[in-house]
Amino acid sequence: MMTLPKSLYISHGGGPLPLLGDLRHDEMVAYLQRIAETMPRPEAIVVFSAHWEEQVPTITAARNPPLIYDYYGFPPGSYQIQYPCPGEPALAGEIFRLFANEEIDARLDEIRGFEHGVFVPLKIMYPDADMPCVQISLVNTLNPSRHIKIGSALRDLHKQNVLVMGSGFSFHNLKTFFAPDTVEPDQLNEKFENWLQTVCVDRGYSEEQRSELLVLWEEAPGARYCHPREEHLLPLHVCYGVAKTPCTERYGLTIMNKKSSMYAW
Repeated sequence: MMTLPKSLYISHGGGPLPLLGDLRHDEMVAYLQRIAETMPRPEAIVVFSAHWEEQVPTITAARNPPLIYDYYGFPPGSYQIQYPCPGEPALAGEIFRLFANEEIDARLDEIRGFEHGVFVPLKIMYPDADMPCVQISLVNTLNPSRHIKIGSALRDLHKQNVLVMGSGFSFHNLKTFFAPDTVEPDQLNEKFENWLQTVCVDRGYSEEQRSELLVLWEEAPGARYCHPREEHLLPLHVCYGVAKTPCTERYGLTIMNKKSSMYAW
């Protein structure tokens, strides 16, 4: 059994499709289930999702957060998905204090619920909905160095057996999911995945070098093809910031016919 990671970056797929039996998500579902089965059970999970942005890191503090069905054009059943996992107001307060210790302005939100970047992967990993969860927003400037700093502020949560999870998608160019496969775009997808793997895995880099590469991610081959907008990549920056080490596990997979990856630190 693997030890509990300090942080885990996952690719969460397309909307509710992983919960609707979409075959293009079978590999993703299997990986998430395997990860949950093979790592020790955390006391709680803190999730940074690509689908919530605010001016400052905003922390859910509701005791029983509702679900937010923030997707459109899917079958009626996708708007009836239930995942009544508990919130954790005490943990939310602790996170607020950790941010204050690092002079990071933050805010508690006692009303907001969980959107699909949270409840879809958690329903796959912990179907009993008994895992306490707190969600934290991205910052809408989408500054990569700021998100590494945000992750670093949460480095001690691991001592409390709390897992920080970044829920995004290492490939997120929506137009290409519905376009015919062609050689050049597929090569750009592969080149960016290879770059990301090297940066996250290679122990030859110092952490200063690794941080700089992640901050300058736009310079990587295929970067803006894979991420026309970076909100699905930045949860990875948070996860790296928590650990500031090479990743301990890398999972390569295909989602919706595109190469993708997940990383544990």
